Amino acid sequence: MNSSDIDWELEEGIPQVDDPFIQQYLKGRTSLVLEEQKQRYDTNLRKALSPVATKACDIVSKIRARDLTILGLNEGNPRQLNPTPQTSHIPQLNRDEVQKTDLWRILQKMPKGSLLHAHMETMLDIDFVIEEAFKTPGIHIYAPKPLTTQRDYEEGIFYFQYSPSVQHLENKPVLWDPGYEPSSLISLQEAASSFPDGEEAGFHVWLKKRCIFPSAHSYHHGFDNILNAYKTLSSVVNSLLSYEPIFRSCLRRMFSQIAADGISYVELRNSFTFPYRQEGSSAPEEDYSAWCHAFQEELESFKGTEEGKTICGARIIWTTSRTQSNREISGSMINCILAKQDFPEVICGFDVIGQGDDARSLVDLVPILFWFRKQCAEEGVDIPFLFHTGENGCDDKQAEHDLFDAILLGARRLGPGESLYKHPLLLELIKEKKILVECCPIVKGINSRTNFTQVDPLSVLLSRGISVSLSSYLPDLSESGLNSLTFGFWQALQGPDNLELPGLAMMVENSIRWSCYEDQPPVEWLSDIREGILGEGTKAARLRDWYACFEKFCEWITLEFAEVDIS
Repeated sequence: MNSSDIDWELEEGIPQVDDPFIQQYLKGRTSLVLEEQKQRYDTNLRKALSPVATKACDIVSKIRARDLTILGLNEGNPRQLNPTPQTSHIPQLNRDEVQKTDLWRILQKMPKGSLLHAHMETMLDIDFVIEEAFKTPGIHIYAPKPLTTQRDYEEGIFYFQYSPSVQHLENKPVLWDPGYEPSSLISLQEAASSFPDGEEAGFHVWLKKRCIFPSAHSYHHGFDNILNAYKTLSSVVNSLLSYEPIFRSCLRRMFSQIAADGISYVELRNSFTFPYRQEGSSAPEEDYSAWCHAFQEELESFKGTEEGKTICGARIIWTTSRTQSNREISGSMINCILAKQDFPEVICGFDVIGQGDDARSLVDLVPILFWFRKQCAEEGVDIPFLFHTGENGCDDKQAEHDLFDAILLGARRLGPGESLYKHPLLLELIKEKKILVECCPIVKGINSRTNFTQVDPLSVLLSRGISVSLSSYLPDLSESGLNSLTFGFWQALQGPDNLELPGLAMMVENSIRWSCYEDQPPVEWLSDIREGILGEGTKAARLRDWYACFEKFCEWITLEFAEVDIS
């Protein structure tokens, strides 16, 4: 301000910055800002950072800002600030663009703790699953009705099944013929070679298209079509995973990808929709003990390899469909209890999943869920509820109401919880009851029917002091090679809430604190969560291990990017 302006202000009696009462105001303002900063979700972690970790965090913040400019995502770029109602605030980026950045390389190397919200059928790239199906003798395809029209090709239901002894009659109508006998088994090779649009090559293209969510489809064709695509993916992959050789090979592939992504522990949701068949057996198993045995055996085998030395465990959250009747759900619940009794270290929780017009609400399922809890008590097993709920979708009102029941039913975790921000009372209850929210930024960023910049659920949850972990569970970006927890971390850093490396580290710590490493009654569970790293149990030990890994990770950042100016 020049001298003439100062003279004018003094003449008009405008207070000056150095006046005592203005200084008192600014002092109070500074105190208010500092007081709010003390309540940040990552305040305690920031205080505990070593000098090396603090320096690493500053370096990452600089690199993030630099990389955003390189990618054209800085605040002045219209790619970020002018999304359409059908798109997210994150523009479509291909693998080459993202993976050339230093930020990607850093996040890929970051130790990520636990992945707590992952549906098994979405953890595998479909190319690998299809290849395994063609490599495995005896795989057949079948459908409830012939697939003959264009709509059938786009929406028709079909499944796979192993059978060693199907009679192959000459000129027998295949899946694509109007005379196809519903639900009759057709060998995979025969179905592929007779595919009307390009034979085997065309069949591969069609099958893959039915089992992924191409970005253009997700952005422009609405939630209902995405839901139909997911149902196809789920039925196709789960039917193939119901045969032991494919199941085992897919487990090995999945564990390898999890380890490469910096994840040390995972809880996989699996819907036991199809009967399980052991290798070479046409007769399905009566229960899923053999499935659990194969899972446990492959996990232990992988942990014994050099590649798997960083993996400390994996467990299963048993899921059943909300579209089923109480009689059908009770059958699934009984199988869950039997599997838990035979393999207690494999099964860690129970969930009911599914969306769409035929999906039941949690309040409608309350009687059968209470029955399940009673059966668990009588059989002496502890299977806590870990609910998938609060997702914005085709019935947002039901998703919101389900949050009330999830809390009242004693869920230890819930996710993705996108609609929680609308319910201040529920937010307080979640904090009080120590419930973790498994937030999935990729899902919101791609599947939302609204502009993501209007409401960022992750920002709201963090600002309200909710304990959050990051997850990634839909393969929307499989074609661009970005379906990983690394990309979930990368996308979270692009959000509008100035999330930085300490914030990511805090969410990793949460993922470890809320992991079901072992069965625990409610009192012990809550005690371990409260004590954190100061406890004496498995969680505390895993937290100490992770902090040691995080410190080494920060040391690597300071050495690898020593040239970055953080002054």
